[in-house]
Amino acid sequence: MNILTFFSPHETKMQFQSFFSHIWQSDPRYYQITMLSLLLIYGLGWLDFGVELLHIVLIISTALLTQWVCTRFFKLPYFDYRSPLISSLSLCLLLRTNTLLLMSLTAAITILSKFIFRWKNKHIFNPTTFGLVTMMLLTGQVWISPGQWGSIAFFGFLVACLGGLVINRAARSDVTYAFLFFYTAMLFGRAWWLGDPFTIPLHQLENGALLLFSFFMISYPKTTPDSRAGRILFAFLVAAGAAWVHFWLYRTNGLFWALAFFCLLTPLIDRLLPGKRYQAYFQ
Repeated sequence: MNILTFFSPHETKMQFQSFFSHIWQSDPRYYQITMLSLLLIYGLGWLDFGVELLHIVLIISTALLTQWVCTRFFKLPYFDYRSPLISSLSLCLLLRTNTLLLMSLTAAITILSKFIFRWKNKHIFNPTTFGLVTMMLLTGQVWISPGQWGSIAFFGFLVACLGGLVINRAARSDVTYAFLFFYTAMLFGRAWWLGDPFTIPLHQLENGALLLFSFFMISYPKTTPDSRAGRILFAFLVAAGAAWVHFWLYRTNGLFWALAFFCLLTPLIDRLLPGKRYQAYFQ
């Protein structure tokens, strides 16, 4: 007998939901990989993300190969594909360049940064942010996609990201919520101060890159401060730094410049506001 015929359609659906829920709760990275993959597939099939299948294969394969080489070189107990897969999927959505070599190099630098720049078993930089910022500084031929996905894709991904925090009870959800609160308040506060309509900050918030940044980058457990107070302070500093880059320096990609800079202060924040170290997952 086919095992699926043993259950009614409703029971079969519940079995699958229970199975995937168990996997996602056991390791939040599985949920992140699923959401990023679905968004990337949707972007390739229905939206103009400006990325080709060859680019995706090149970025992901380079990231996984770099992780494997580093695993052997640093004599880690096992090869973990999940962390580099999340970083490479994020790069597929954000990274833009006209040179295949620079795509591959960005992916390699992203993964290498996890193994090279460390402090007391923590990563100093968010890997994806470091790879993007480094290549923008060094080459001038790499840029970040503005992340305008359209309202349907944006709000669908927003719901998926918020759902991920609920399903996984994410240990670093506080830094995401705090950052979104501070950054939104700064955008609306600036609009109120200048007398601009609130449709302007609303449009600024409807940005796919902002979602990726908030739910997959600033909340990366290995680079956030250990204490909740430290993470809230960190979120405020990044939000303020991003606003300063955008509105006083008139430069783009303020979120990524600010995160790359303030990650350097995480060891100091941990010293001033100590807390319990995050131990799970993430090589």
